[in-house]
Amino acid sequence: MGSKDHSFDIVSEVSLQEVDNAVQQAVKEIGQRFDFKGANVSIELDKAEKKITLKADNDFRMKTLIDVLQNKCIKRSVSLKSLDMGKLETGFVGGSVKQVISVKQGIESDKAKEIVSYIKELKLKVQAQIQEKQVRVQAVKIDDLQTVITFVRKKDFNVDLQFTNMR
Repeated sequence: MGSKDHSFDIVSEVSLQEVDNAVQQAVKEIGQRFDFKGANVSIELDKAEKKITLKADNDFRMKTLIDVLQNKCIKRSVSLKSLDMGKLETGFVGGSVKQVISVKQGIESDKAKEIVSYIKELKLKVQAQIQEKQVRVQAVKIDDLQTVITFVRKKDFNVDLQFTNMR
């Protein structure tokens, strides 16, 4: 083999099926809760757009909706770092509010650059490069790759990261 015998990818992937399950469970719980009887609330997932839209008739109910959804996500192992909370939209009829949450897939280029420069600062014999929405790390020694994983795990990049395709 060549000089870079080993590699792995740093990715940020979310199971949309688990997001869907979390949304369904949140909808079910809201439907059963006494404090939501007769309330005008909804939670919808648009899988194609990777967006969750929450609507509520007031701020308090919106906070509760978000709380229920986040708890269901945690139970389904969907990292809250993968959910990008949009701005709370107000000014609808009767004081109702809307919140759009984007489900982040992949590592944004700014974050990927931050990860690559952090890996370079470790001064290990590894090469890190951005490939689309992930970071590929290569090295001769597998121990160096293990070290990179350990350090990247410890540092919080505010992105849910996984380490895949270890070769």
